[in-house]
Amino acid sequence: MVNTGMQLISFTCAVTGWIMAIAVTALPQWKVSAFIGSNILTSEMKWEGIWMNCVYQTTGHMQCKTYDSMLALPPDIQAARALMCLAIFMGWLSCTVSCCGMKCTTCAGDDRRAKAGIALAGGVLFILTGLCVLIPVSWTANTVVQDFYNPNVPIMHKRELGQAIYLGWALLLTAPCRDIWPIKFMVNSLLKQTRVHERKEIIPQCFRFT
Repeated sequence: MVNTGMQLISFTCAVTGWIMAIAVTALPQWKVSAFIGSNILTSEMKWEGIWMNCVYQTTGHMQCKTYDSMLALPPDIQAARALMCLAIFMGWLSCTVSCCGMKCTTCAGDDRRAKAGIALAGGVLFILTGLCVLIPVSWTANTVVQDFYNPNVPIMHKRELGQAIYLGWALLLTAPCRDIWPIKFMVNSLLKQTRVHERKEIIPQCFRFT
């Protein structure tokens, strides 16, 4: 079975990723103003998130306004709202399930097979959570890049990738260490049980030959 230290490290990565998903959802810096040509001398910066847009001035004053209509938003923002909220819920569920499958908890008692199944379920939920974050972040990034190089889009409407996009991609770096251990644990547990079962069948046959 995977040692407790590795499980705690993986669980810490999981909780960190979940907190980062909440931050990505709340931050308004999904799209930021692109400084091109004469626009570089502007005294304000515009931020666009999935819930609000903000105007930040060089004086330090910032004013934010929530979107008036959800149906008037572009498809990538509407999808980002739904998927990021789903990711937060699934991340919380994943942390709860994975915690129950850890070696240091008393959930499922001493049943190693049950713990392996719970840990595997938590790992699968974490993978789905990562996909729910990857899709809206990459979709929004693709939209920003296409609009930036589209000559038909006015310069004042061009945007660049904001901090929330990079934070969303960084969140996915926590996936390998938190998703591999439950799956590896499940496979090793099943292999050990298979070997024990094979030994029980082989030993009586040996006694028959003697």
